[in-house]
Amino acid sequence: MAERFEHHARLMGVLTLVSRVTGLAREASMARVFGVGPINDAFMFAFVLPNLFRRLFGEGAISSAFIPRYGELVRDNREHARRYAGLVLVLLAGLLWTIVLLGELGLLWMWLASPEVVYTVTPAMRVGGVPISGVSVSYVRLSYELTAIMLPYMPLVCLVAVGGSVLQVHGRFGPTAASPIILNLIFLAATLGFAPFVLGASLDPAWHIRIVAASVIVAGVLQLVWTFVALRTARPTVVLADAAAWASVRATLLQAGPMMLGLGVLQLNTAVDGLIASWPTIIGPTIFGFAYPLAEGAMSSVSYAQRLYEFPLGVFGLSIATAIFPLLARQNNDLPAFAATVRRALRLTVFIGLPASAGLVLVARESVGALFQGGQFDAADTERVAWVLIGYAPAIWSYQMAHVFSRAFYARKEAMTPVLVSLCMVALNLALNITLIFTPLREAGLAWSTALCSILQSIVLAKMLSKRVPGIIDHEVTVAWVRTALATAVMAAATYGVGRLLPSAVDTASLALGLVTKVAVAGAVFALMSSLLRMPELGWVLRRGSTTSTL
Repeated sequence: MAERFEHHARLMGVLTLVSRVTGLAREASMARVFGVGPINDAFMFAFVLPNLFRRLFGEGAISSAFIPRYGELVRDNREHARRYAGLVLVLLAGLLWTIVLLGELGLLWMWLASPEVVYTVTPAMRVGGVPISGVSVSYVRLSYELTAIMLPYMPLVCLVAVGGSVLQVHGRFGPTAASPIILNLIFLAATLGFAPFVLGASLDPAWHIRIVAASVIVAGVLQLVWTFVALRTARPTVVLADAAAWASVRATLLQAGPMMLGLGVLQLNTAVDGLIASWPTIIGPTIFGFAYPLAEGAMSSVSYAQRLYEFPLGVFGLSIATAIFPLLARQNNDLPAFAATVRRALRLTVFIGLPASAGLVLVARESVGALFQGGQFDAADTERVAWVLIGYAPAIWSYQMAHVFSRAFYARKEAMTPVLVSLCMVALNLALNITLIFTPLREAGLAWSTALCSILQSIVLAKMLSKRVPGIIDHEVTVAWVRTALATAVMAAATYGVGRLLPSAVDTASLALGLVTKVAVAGAVFALMSSLLRMPELGWVLRRGSTTSTL
């Protein structure tokens, strides 16, 4: 069983790696074409809502409530399982499209009610380093327009996620893990394909960003088609008169409500970060008559930093949490097996997440500069985004661990426990956000707040789960964590030393060279230390040797 979940985690990791690489290419194109400024701020603000719904409804609550029940039905009654899955998909589609309709009406009202204040982009927009004429646009109205354009992506991507949950129960993790690649490639084509028209002054950047927003909907339709083609083998069917299927759906929806907060605390916190960072663009430079502490570009800076810390999180950490969940759901009545699976996941999570945290702090400036610097994104923007990234990076291991603990509680059908913890973390994060943005940290305070709340959440969930499932953090887990910390410390020292020897990097090429050098040294040193310390986690990741004898 352990080998099986690690196989799924590796498959998801590889496909997610491709997805994240294409996602970074997408963000790099956005940075170079639109830079860190109000137009990009408006787009990032507009993308918050469909992303939040995707993570709460699709990848979070509905999927987490759906998988255990669907897995049981597949085991006991496949025809009932097909009807249950079909009914969930139809009802979810109806609910989400209703929300979209209401949302579009609300956005229209806000657009009409918003002041027709027109700002001029200053300094002049640059594409590929070439100045073009300034653009007059109301960023408040542009934010609402972009939100209205992209809001229909929410039901599309949520249906993709729930359809992917059906496939995961049947052991097919590939189609859903690969579907974000479709979005990234179409997004990339829209961003770069129309840039020459902006450069030639035949298309202004505000219309260009609208085209990019529309490309998101095109990608969502293709993702849904891709998923439903893969679902043909599972054959979900809709029988509205099936009372048993309705009973299962009601139970799922009742369980999904609390799960939205339990699994979504990181997403809610990052959404709150984005809304606070967006204030200068969508509201103005003051709040209650006082100067707002953040400047235009804060939302873009936070969003670019989030993309970078989400890279290792998505490739490794969330792949472990996603792959482990169906296994935990099957083991919920077998406490020894359940505890062994959680222990294994915790060891892998820290083994991957802790060096990722340390490494990203050490290469923050190089990673931002190598990926984003150029065109509209200059050296000052690199320093600004890197400062935010350093706030998010130290808790990568914790973001991963919180997902493992939350899924462990949900597999045990104890939804309210992580919910209560999450509510406290959301409140604490908001209080810290409001406080820290008024310090010299500025928008980086949003990142530090999210990181601190995540670490606290993991500690609390660990203590609470340990009381219910004794032995999930035993001597072997503690020793494994200490070894990982030692290997990480040596890796960090070696990487920092190499960085001191490298010449000061300012341009993109030298930043890229520094990034490659530091990453190569960090990876080699950590692998060497893992081997010297005889850490079996390295073998688990690489699928070498026995994977069960150490538990």
